[in-house]
Amino acid sequence: MIRRWPILLVGLAAGFMAPLVAHAAINCNITTVGVTFGAYDVFSSAPLTSAGSVTIRCVGLGTGSDQISVALSTGGSGSFLSRALFRGSETMSYNLYLNAGHTQIWGDGTAGTLKYASVSNNQSITLTIFGRIPPGQDVSAGTYSDTIVATINF
Repeated sequence: MIRRWPILLVGLAAGFMAPLVAHAAINCNITTVGVTFGAYDVFSSAPLTSAGSVTIRCVGLGTGSDQISVALSTGGSGSFLSRALFRGSETMSYNLYLNAGHTQIWGDGTAGTLKYASVSNNQSITLTIFGRIPPGQDVSAGTYSDTIVATINF
């Protein structure tokens, strides 16, 4: 018997954080597309992967590029090392990555995580968020979700 679950959602909310000394001329916008996992098979030996995106556009940077960073929060788990999808009190481990090889955890630059940095003036850039749920998790059927906040720091 193969158990499958409905679509699992990871919501992304856009957040903005201004530094103490703000650059009045810099203006950034952010839009997100959440990572949506399909049905999870508890008997599969392969991880379940999916992707979402963050699109940013900054104006007022002058010429070239500036160190604008995009950080992702820990979500409901409070940890970057093993984020969690929730269904009530039940959890399922997952994580979000900067690369398709799932080796660079996308976080805020702490606890071994990385954040995306460097944006060119007045150009939209779309960054892929790579999601991965490890295999072998014995979880009950249902919809699991988490909310991640994407923050632009400039």
